[in-house]
Amino acid sequence: MAEPSIYDEIELEDLTYHASTTLYTYPCPCGDQFEITLQDLRDGEDIAVCPSCSLMIRVIFETGDLPTEEPPKEDSTALPVEVTA
Repeated sequence: MAEPSIYDEIELEDLTYHASTTLYTYPCPCGDQFEITLQDLRDGEDIAVCPSCSLMIRVIFETGDLPTEEPPKEDSTALPVEVTA
């Protein structure tokens, strides 16, 4: 299989990470954004694609550079309720 045509190679720290969606983005020359998910990176994928055009970039990273999975936080605003009979 032929190697995909890569527009550029970009370091992970140059991408923007969106924690709420676990998506990394980087500006594409077409005006849209290259996109790759955190899970794709963890799975060894390194090609981010632009959904609006045919351009692709290679993301240069080490697995240790990826954010760690955080355990779900307990709701600290919940207060105990006293029950009386």
